[in-house]
Amino acid sequence: MKDSSPTLFLSGSTSQVVNHDVNHPYFLHSSDAPGMTLVTSPFDGRGFPGWRRSILIVLSAKNKLGFINGVCDEPTLGSKDHAQWSRCNDMVTLWLLNSLTKEIGDNVIYSKSAREIWNSLEHKFG
Repeated sequence: MKDSSPTLFLSGSTSQVVNHDVNHPYFLHSSDAPGMTLVTSPFDGRGFPGWRRSILIVLSAKNKLGFINGVCDEPTLGSKDHAQWSRCNDMVTLWLLNSLTKEIGDNVIYSKSAREIWNSLEHKFG
């Protein structure tokens, strides 16, 4: 079976080949940015079902639902995947925080993961 994932050649003192599977949940596109806004209006405590649905659609399109529904659980600290998981979890966390008003965001900002933020919001507003 042929590997269809793009290959990136890194230049430097030693040449490395890195495979990037664009369908893997840990893949971040070059257009994915921490300050990106996922929804048109930040959640202010009203209309949770509609806001929730919008976030689910966007995260599904970005292949990041696993970070809030538990499919992409945190690998063990020594795992080779931990750094990539942490990077993606941080990105999803920032996207969620950017989709909340400051008041609501301040209540969940110290959560340890995007999933923890999601669960807190579901518990309080769902």
